Amino acid sequence: MTTTEQATPRPSQADLAYEEVRDLLVRLEIAPGAPIIEADLMERTGFGRTPLREALNRLEAERLVKIYPRRGTFAADINLADLALITDLREELEGHAAHRAAERATPDERAMLSQIAGEIGHSQEQMSLDTEIHRAIYAASHNHFLMETATQYYNLSMRIWRLFMDRLPEIAAHVGEHKALLQAIVSGDAETARNLARAHVRRFESAVRKLL
Repeated sequence: MTTTEQATPRPSQADLAYEEVRDLLVRLEIAPGAPIIEADLMERTGFGRTPLREALNRLEAERLVKIYPRRGTFAADINLADLALITDLREELEGHAAHRAAERATPDERAMLSQIAGEIGHSQEQMSLDTEIHRAIYAASHNHFLMETATQYYNLSMRIWRLFMDRLPEIAAHVGEHKALLQAIVSGDAETARNLARAHVRRFESAVRKLL
């Protein structure tokens, strides 16, 4: 077994349950404010009660669900008043993640980011590609605290985007902005990567605000 294999433990059932339920919430496949019935979720995901409860506790800490004693568990509502606060934080997180990725990405990660950049403009799954891009940048920052925090606030932002996606005609252009960002990271231009990432977050907020 290699050192890399030893350093990368297999995800637990709770980890896998967390990822699946998180994505259902972020994609609004579980609607904001909807009750989360444990038995229904077990049937839908195939996970047992214990890993799902662990996942839901973690998702509550990330503000994606609300757990009320004696009332039950609900998908968190989307509060549009939070958009400015989320943007304020994401601007710093995304800029820093891009900066660190440009500095720290391995040759294999740069090759992967370059490959992802080549998919921009050709993928039919724009929202999925957007998520893939952000997660790849966070991973390439090689700071797991930054990755976890950036992912949490990206997820909150993505729920807002999903809420307005039918009224946002610029989705392809929004995703297309990542091409220059990825190229800056691949080339190691950390300051340009930071500036492009920050501007990207600001433009997202501006696009949503036009619809409010």
